[in-house]
Amino acid sequence: MENGAGEQAPPDLGMLVGQLMFSVQQELFETLARQGHPHVRPRHGTVLAYLAPDGVRATELSRRSGQHKQIIGNIVDELVELGYVRREPDPRDRRAKLIVPTEHGIDEIAKAHAILAGIERRHRRALGEEAYAAFKNAFQEVARLQRAWRRSTEEVPPQEDPSERRSAEEASPQAAPPRDVPPEAAASATG
Repeated sequence: MENGAGEQAPPDLGMLVGQLMFSVQQELFETLARQGHPHVRPRHGTVLAYLAPDGVRATELSRRSGQHKQIIGNIVDELVELGYVRREPDPRDRRAKLIVPTEHGIDEIAKAHAILAGIERRHRRALGEEAYAAFKNAFQEVARLQRAWRRSTEEVPPQEDPSERRSAEEASPQAAPPRDVPPEAAASATG
């Protein structure tokens, strides 16, 4: 993505998260394939990453992963067919079903945890213990804040980027600065 001067703009949060996610997934799933799990795919992580050894209801998997229950149901169907999970009656409520990992599923989960731990060790070594811990804490807080946007009852207007205001003013020179911008800030934003 280019900025107004034709230069490459630094990646935004969405781009960085996407690049990190796709790169981690590629390493994880290629390594899992070499370790005996060639059929597991990134979408399967929506279930496998949140399973408990004694099983979890689909509604709980939906809540933990943030995915709709129908999507979870489809992924569980695939994982049942692949031999990673099975459905069992919930002993607390016989009408409900638990999604329980099979031995094959437990093996995949253990290997995935080990691979991800190795990826984290590599990054911790590269950045240093303190910088990596600070990064992970900040990343967790950004993730928490982002998930909270749905629960927010207040509409918080987005902060205006002065460079976007400048571009709009250049396109329409007669446009007055927004009312909430002090005159001195408006003057500095226009050049």
